[in-house]
Amino acid sequence: MNAGRAPQDMRLVAVMVSYNRLEQLKVSLARLLQSAPAHLEAVVVIDNASTDGTEAWLATQSDPRLWVFRSATNGGGAGGFEQGMRHAVDRYDPDWLVVMDDDARPEPGALGVFQSRVQSGDLDGVDAVSAAVYHPDGRICDMNRPWVNPFWHKDAFKRTVKKGREGFHMGQKDYDCETPQRIDGGSFVGLFVSRRGLQIGGFPDPSLFIYGDDVLYTLRLSRAGGHIRFDPGVRFEHDFTTLTEGAQRFRPMWKCYYHHRNLLMIYREAAGLWFWLVLPLVVVKWLSKVRFYKGARGRFLALVARALRDGLLGRTAVDFAQVKRWTAED
Repeated sequence: MNAGRAPQDMRLVAVMVSYNRLEQLKVSLARLLQSAPAHLEAVVVIDNASTDGTEAWLATQSDPRLWVFRSATNGGGAGGFEQGMRHAVDRYDPDWLVVMDDDARPEPGALGVFQSRVQSGDLDGVDAVSAAVYHPDGRICDMNRPWVNPFWHKDAFKRTVKKGREGFHMGQKDYDCETPQRIDGGSFVGLFVSRRGLQIGGFPDPSLFIYGDDVLYTLRLSRAGGHIRFDPGVRFEHDFTTLTEGAQRFRPMWKCYYHHRNLLMIYREAAGLWFWLVLPLVVVKWLSKVRFYKGARGRFLALVARALRDGLLGRTAVDFAQVKRWTAED
């Protein structure tokens, strides 16, 4: 927060990345702009070279709080968030940013709750806040659950050995609890980042394209000394369709390359020297997923092999068109 600025003058700017989900964008943008100007100063929308009429529709919007930047190419979520956060800082110099996809939006009143946290001084010394994210039907959104790094916390490590990912992700009791708690990372759906947080963590890595950019960003922010908090009182909604409940197969298939490559980089960052003990288990688990790719098992295995190679080498400068050619998909 700027020196000399009163807490009630806190400036919050939202960053939303959109690609070919116009109907979702309409809902999410309307929800954001329903927030009082005192709670939300501006909305920066990054149109990731959409081809579904998004550009034309955004051109008809006249709300003075809306600022749109259209990318020449689709940079994926990672590229969009990196661009959006940079534009928001350069244009508005906000005290806090809040980021989200075009299929995500704050629940009514959520930004007012966040503003109250700032005004009360609850966020003094906090560099980022992760919201509680739910499906539209009220279920906790599993893919957006905040987490602690089990390799940094002995108790979390023990829980993870017994329970798997349930051992390090926030669970139902954490969502039901009114008391915020410190975490090591969260997702780019309802992540609030302060000016100091940006100074510590910088901007997301655009070369990751999609998946894991938020995990790596928040993990590295924590490692650099940033204080991240999970606040169950600040609620967001995420209406996503990439993986439906119970699904085990990415559609389109090219997404599984980015998922596995970036996840390997996350494991390496999180585990440190433990990574080489974890790696064989990870490889076996990933290869076992071939059963979900009937009719495309060869392509899946080839993609995973490339993801393992590139993840181990930290090779992220892979052209998106090349990844799509690997899957022989349009």
